[in-house]
Amino acid sequence: MTSRSALLVLADGRFPAGGHAHSGGAEAAVKAGRIKDAAGLEAFCRGRLHTTGLTSAGLAAAAAHGLDPYELDAAADARTPSPALRAAARRLGRQLMRAARAAWPSPELDALAAAFPRGAHQPVVLGTTARAAGLGPEDAAHCVAYETVGGPATAAVRLLSLDPYQATAVLARLAPDMDRVAARAAAAARQGVDALPAASAPLLDLTAEQHATWPVRLFAS
Repeated sequence: MTSRSALLVLADGRFPAGGHAHSGGAEAAVKAGRIKDAAGLEAFCRGRLHTTGLTSAGLAAAAAHGLDPYELDAAADARTPSPALRAAARRLGRQLMRAARAAWPSPELDALAAAFPRGAHQPVVLGTTARAAGLGPEDAAHCVAYETVGGPATAAVRLLSLDPYQATAVLARLAPDMDRVAARAAAAARQGVDALPAASAPLLDLTAEQHATWPVRLFAS
């Protein structure tokens, strides 16, 4: 039986998984003038959700479904053309693993940590964590969907001094999109690794590489 409380703990922005240090591309988008206000934030988040968010949600759902983590990590690599984003995903995966093993000790998490000492991709770790917490594939996909838009929304408050009420309203308006993305990702996960989404956002990849070269930045990615 799914634990709603475990789902809340895993999706909570205060869960010490390192996400607070990442803007999900929002910092580069703000500097480029693509996010100036709540409307720009909403457009950015919607685009991110239906591309990289969908892809990551599928990987997490597949891991929660119990698919081979080696295959999933390789699939994540193939779906992440930016070296900067691959490195960020593994750093986040390593941080999430530390928190997950403390919260929900599990042989599967131990095995994944041993197999990827430098960190597996974050969605793979998240899905395995969801499984250890007694959650299902769609729960894992929902966590990723929310994280995909929640990170940039929180970052925009800091980067633009955006009214936090407006940022929260953006997330509320995106709720139906999050539900659709999570459902689509979970359905694909039931069909195996080859059926997982591979939606991409080339501009996010390009700006991630540029952002990684900045000598001064507020966020790691």
